[in-house]
Amino acid sequence: MNNDNNKLLKWALLLSIFTILYNLAEGIVSVFFGAKDETLALLGFGIDSFVEVISGIGILHMVLRMKYSKVITQDKFEKTALRITGYSFYLLTLGLIAASVINLIEGAKPHTTFAGIIISLISILTMYWLMNSKLKVGKKLNSDAIIADANCTKTCFYLSFILLGASLLYELFGIGFIDILGSLGIAYYAFKEGKESLDKSKTGSLACCSDDECETDLKNIIEQK
Repeated sequence: MNNDNNKLLKWALLLSIFTILYNLAEGIVSVFFGAKDETLALLGFGIDSFVEVISGIGILHMVLRMKYSKVITQDKFEKTALRITGYSFYLLTLGLIAASVINLIEGAKPHTTFAGIIISLISILTMYWLMNSKLKVGKKLNSDAIIADANCTKTCFYLSFILLGASLLYELFGIGFIDILGSLGIAYYAFKEGKESLDKSKTGSLACCSDDECETDLKNIIEQK
């Protein structure tokens, strides 16, 4: 492996570590203010960040493997991380739906969603930078794994916009149903991420990050067998 590739892999490694640490910090802050201000959307966003940490550990393991050989498929550790990630996202989906129904029945409203506005703005900027940085490294290394990770970061990017929209609208109008809609939007993406993670763990594919791609990879593997 030449020096340029070594530098790129070191940068990919740093990006992976930063992703884990950022999601951990974001999760702690979001859950704290989500519980304190009783905003379900922010609480769900924070728990989602914790689940992303598990996924990030799998990606970090994959990047470390790339230092020694070309990574073509996932190993046992990465598949296990994906399965844990997938089921965790499913649990989050169920929890958010149940909490949304309870809040709707009880007419619960957040005290404020100001923290959600600040956190989502920081997240949008961070995820945009991470997404583009990973994509550049992945293309230079011709690595499907890193490119897929960059594309999957888009989901976190979209989630940040959902949180921002729900938080801003609630601060403007004070309607509790807006926070519930925001939490259901996060639940939708959590379910989608859960399905993608479990599909990827079954196929062993590095490059699928959408339902259609995962289904195609699964069909190809079945046909080969």
